[in-house]
Amino acid sequence: MLDADDVRRIALSLPQVVEKERWRHPTFDVAGRMFLTIPDDQTSFAVRCPQLERSELIAAEPDKFWVPNHEAGSSWVRARLAALEDADELHDILLDSWHQAAPESLTAELS
Repeated sequence: MLDADDVRRIALSLPQVVEKERWRHPTFDVAGRMFLTIPDDQTSFAVRCPQLERSELIAAEPDKFWVPNHEAGSSWVRARLAALEDADELHDILLDSWHQAAPESLTAELS
C-alpha cells in the first residue's frame, strides 16, 4: 500500500521540486509555486486541480477524490492513498499537478 513516503519520493523525483514545511506539514513547490501538500494524518494528499475537472474527478471516483469544506473555493483536490491503484497512478496525479505549477520552459523538458 502507498504511503506518504511514496508521495514524497515521487514528488522529489520531479524536476526542481523543493520540500517546505507550511501549516506544520510537508508541502512541495516547483519554481516557487506549491503543487502538493500532505496533510497531518498522511493518509491523503492534496494537489492542484482546476475546479471543473475536480468536479468530474469527484463524481467519477468519490471514494478516491474529495474536497474538504474549507477548500471548496480552491483549485485543489485531495486523494486518498489507500484508494490509489499503484505508484504509477500516484506518479500521474503528482505529475499533472506539477505541470499546473511549473513554468512552460520546465514542462517542455518533460514533453
